[in-house]
Amino acid sequence: MKITITKNEREFNETAAWRIIGQMLEKPTSVIGLSTGQTTMDMHRIVSDIYSQYPFDVSRITLFNVDELTNLPREYSGSCYTMILNQIAGPLGIPDENFIMPPTMSDDFEAESVLFEQRLAQRGGADLQMLGIGSNGHIGINQPGTPLESETWVSPMDPDFEARVRRETQVQDDVVLGGLTRGIKNIMHTRKLILIAKGAHKANIIEQAILGPVSTDIPASVVQLHPNCEILLDADAGALIYEQAKARGFNF
Repeated sequence: MKITITKNEREFNETAAWRIIGQMLEKPTSVIGLSTGQTTMDMHRIVSDIYSQYPFDVSRITLFNVDELTNLPREYSGSCYTMILNQIAGPLGIPDENFIMPPTMSDDFEAESVLFEQRLAQRGGADLQMLGIGSNGHIGINQPGTPLESETWVSPMDPDFEARVRRETQVQDDVVLGGLTRGIKNIMHTRKLILIAKGAHKANIIEQAILGPVSTDIPASVVQLHPNCEILLDADAGALIYEQAKARGFNF
């Protein structure tokens, strides 16, 4: 496992953006998994800005997101589809057929989960996954307690996040919200993982996930077992692990 700790947030965003661009340039048929949220918004903007100044061939690049909200309109500004479309897929002109996302509304999300994985498999599987980490250690929407062998499924959302979504959408209480997410097993089959985090509020969970035991209590801890994983942090998120990781012989 390699750990990269940048000097500040700006350098973190630029480094993460170049990890995505580098994958696209190295393999023009790459299948790249993204994540949404405050951690990734600026890095996506930088990718789009660089592409607008120095265009390159993305006609065979496939993009997808590691998860998607369920039982909300796709047009909702907080849907992963809309965020990825606006932040990166649209600005890069990724063809619609190469932007793979499950629907937000369905009568059979179990079938949609299978179809989502089949579509990725038909393209050779995921080459790169930019993977965020929640404050409770979740990856995708795989909350603490999710079995490490889990496959793509609809998971309950974090209660605080669900409450925010309900406030923003005024969705009725009888509508069951959730998140269709790649399972931990599926995520671990990605050829390269980059676990990303920034901000002091992520320092504690990063320490537990990277230096603690592998446990379903902290789903992100499973990345310790991946053969090709980088931990990319800004200085605040990496504040608690640098000296400990260095003493244990981690690569920096």
